[in-house]
Amino acid sequence: MAGERSRAVLERALPYPYEFEPGAAALVVIDMQNDFCSPGGFGERLGNNIKPARRIVPVIERVLAAARAAGLQVVHTREGHLPDLSDCPPAKLERSRRQGAGIGDPGPMGRILIRGEPGHAILDELAPIPGETVVDKPGKGAFYRTRLESLLTERGIGSLILCGVTTHVCVHTTLREANDRGFRCLVLEDACAAFDPADHEAAIRMVRQQGGIFGWTARSEEWIRSLGELRGKEARHGNLGL
Repeated sequence: MAGERSRAVLERALPYPYEFEPGAAALVVIDMQNDFCSPGGFGERLGNNIKPARRIVPVIERVLAAARAAGLQVVHTREGHLPDLSDCPPAKLERSRRQGAGIGDPGPMGRILIRGEPGHAILDELAPIPGETVVDKPGKGAFYRTRLESLLTERGIGSLILCGVTTHVCVHTTLREANDRGFRCLVLEDACAAFDPADHEAAIRMVRQQGGIFGWTARSEEWIRSLGELRGKEARHGNLGL
């Protein structure tokens, strides 16, 4: 009975219901940084429309609140490079400069995509609180050249709830890395965004193709509801002395 009470179920997840144990799950908030989500940042300087990224901020606020209330592990990621660019591959640096927003170049929020600069920081609305993990990554995926896998393994985490930007790049790269490592991944559709909505839609569809080749997708309200239903079930069992 206790095992049943510890599992939350999203009946409306696709391609089929997603079950997870909150005590063995982590919410991963990917790259909600000024450089990607704020005016004048790297994303906008590349000519992108950042409005989709701004729209998901209140959604992620609600997701974070639910995760914190349920006691889930929370991980925030930030893409960025060392000030001397020693961890930035020359090909990546070259491409950024050809696009007109070179990594390391001066910008309205300090040097672009450089750790410690204002642009590298997570949005104030979504700032980590004490006890939450922040993973600084030099690439698109959160597992590349980071300690994320060992941190999750040490904490007994087997399920990942993913959100953030951009759906088809850093979210998808992290999803694929996690999938290959055996994590059960759920992507919150309305808590992710791409600068081009068509990229977002295609990326979400890819997650759940072929019976969930990379994992599951669901809307954030369904995930939050599943946590509430689980807490209600546990309260009822507690009142019954079970």
